[in-house]
Amino acid sequence: MYKFPTIFLLLLLFVFPTLPVFAGDRDKTIESPKEHYSVHMDEIIVSTPMEDKLSSSATPVSILHNEELRLKVSSTIGETLKNELGVHGQSHGPNAGLPVIRGQHGPRVRVLNNGLGTNDASQASPDHASTAIPMLADRIEILRGPATLLYGSGAIGGVVNVIDNRIPEYVPDELMGGSVEQKYNSVSNEHSTAVKIEGGKNHFAYHLDGYFRANDNVSVSGNAIDVSRAQFSEPDLSVTKNTDGFVRNSESDTLSGTAGFSFVGDFGFFGFSASVLDNDYGIPPEGTADGEEARIEQEQNKVDFKGEWNNPDGIFETYKTKLSFTDYQHTEANEADFHNDTFEGRLEAPHKPIFGLKGVMGVQVTSSKFFAEKSADAETLVPGTRTNSYSAFLQESLDVGPTVAQFGLRVEHTTLDADQNIRSNSSRNFTPISVAVSDLWKVDDKSSINLALTRSQRAPQVQELYFEGVHEPTRSFERGNPDLDTETSYNIDLGYKFNTSWVTAELNLFHNWVNDYIYLQRTGATVSGSPEQVFQQKSATFMGYEMQFIFPVWKNPSQAVDFTFFSDVTRAKLHNGGDVPQTPPLRWGFQVDHSYENWSSNLRLTRAEKQSNPGFEEADTPGYYLLNLNTHYHVENFQKADMLVYAKGNNLLNETIRNSTSFLRNFSSEPGIGAEIGIRINY
Repeated sequence: MYKFPTIFLLLLLFVFPTLPVFAGDRDKTIESPKEHYSVHMDEIIVSTPMEDKLSSSATPVSILHNEELRLKVSSTIGETLKNELGVHGQSHGPNAGLPVIRGQHGPRVRVLNNGLGTNDASQASPDHASTAIPMLADRIEILRGPATLLYGSGAIGGVVNVIDNRIPEYVPDELMGGSVEQKYNSVSNEHSTAVKIEGGKNHFAYHLDGYFRANDNVSVSGNAIDVSRAQFSEPDLSVTKNTDGFVRNSESDTLSGTAGFSFVGDFGFFGFSASVLDNDYGIPPEGTADGEEARIEQEQNKVDFKGEWNNPDGIFETYKTKLSFTDYQHTEANEADFHNDTFEGRLEAPHKPIFGLKGVMGVQVTSSKFFAEKSADAETLVPGTRTNSYSAFLQESLDVGPTVAQFGLRVEHTTLDADQNIRSNSSRNFTPISVAVSDLWKVDDKSSINLALTRSQRAPQVQELYFEGVHEPTRSFERGNPDLDTETSYNIDLGYKFNTSWVTAELNLFHNWVNDYIYLQRTGATVSGSPEQVFQQKSATFMGYEMQFIFPVWKNPSQAVDFTFFSDVTRAKLHNGGDVPQTPPLRWGFQVDHSYENWSSNLRLTRAEKQSNPGFEEADTPGYYLLNLNTHYHVENFQKADMLVYAKGNNLLNETIRNSTSFLRNFSSEPGIGAEIGIRINY
């Protein structure tokens, strides 16, 4: 009951700053959300080697940083990004959440830390949490649509790049600075703390950070398990231990730390960082009398190197290098061990203009050893498999008057060598080739049209080929397919942007044809007491749109009110007439933003329609309304520091929300009504 006074207080915090709307003008000039969009379009996309501006990108890109990022940051990368256009969160309980971009997830959405892969096990299964920590990020960039030209065959759906400055690229003005952020979430009694210390002198710069998070069982509206829908896929399931108002075994503890150092000079810079992560979280149980309460214990040790050499002799403007060495492992319910040891290296070389062409060339190398086995008897789930990938890429841009044309090519060679005599086809070779052409036409100062055509290929990953056994957290017997072929997609992306004094509009249309699409599907059979799921290949089609309209309602020198309407949808069909499982539904809604001097608030209502195309042997997912409130106050000079105080009211209607992209939607609903408060101080 303590939650409702807190929510009421948050509503007052939203209403109070709007009262002076009719009181007259103030002297202080503010930036409304619509004006922010215009400024936002001139930002540089750090994740692209040529560092394009948002306004000149022919494919949709979103950038979160500063106050906008702070207000959206959550415990998982999927939860942080789930309200972005075309992006949903694939939750597996409250502690494991990955992004879904235009209906694509898992191996097709690559999550990066500062331009290199996290190289954990999150792409292998949705119950494996990503080791990227949103609360430590300075900036998050989302590249929607195929990004295989830049970051490899695992990015057919898109890229999420979490940037945290762990290796400084310049020497700060102060010997010591940094930030501290503390927040609390009532829905799970979550406490989170993030600390950064940065500084430098002469040619040396350093970065230190630490992160801690702990939460209890998450509160939900109604029963945790939707018994009838769970039994649709598992008719023999007997739920005897359901919970009302909370999800059992959803606690977690996370601790991480990073130290980075750089030497910076006129030539450029070079530096390194070392980080450790320990994450312990529970998986919501199935509710049977003998069902286990599985926990996952993650450990990761990582060393990164980064350097840049400016103004070398020859045709190249600079050389940018990145290297990482990752030692990752986790245990599941003390029954299975997963290991992934990875080396990844990347070289980018932007060249000087050649006949008007501006571009970049690069190479990338990745080598990993992945295996999984039962803890008790060392029974193999995934045989020890060495995956080596070598690739070369280039991207060229030509600016001709009102149009900016781009061309890109990536050639990759991937080999997978599994331990012999364990699986058939224990050695596989693939050569994905991806090519893209795009054009952005600036019709006038107010509008632009962009068109991108992409042919992308993806090599199957080790778990898709060789996994075989009971996977407790997904409650299934998973069976890989060692005969899988290369996945090939053909994508059309058409966009329109329009910005005038009365409206800012953005519309993106996409159509993606995928040959030999790899997906995990129920067979209807039961193996070792668990429903069987098998990796299969069939052609598939993904199509949809993303749209956003921002209307200025009120504006004077001290305050502004904006109204935003948004909507997105992805329709994913298999060519045999079936549906691709775990696809997001049609989503639409509106947001009202109010800014008054240093105080900003927004109220956001999202309607997600019923997902009536859930896939074979899957139950449909009910529609829902999600009402959220955010408010924050920014103090620019607080004891020589910059302070941000914020509060959120989440799921204010206390809806029972089943996430159609989640494997656990019938066993764990999304969090119920809750309040979140936080403070961040930069000094």
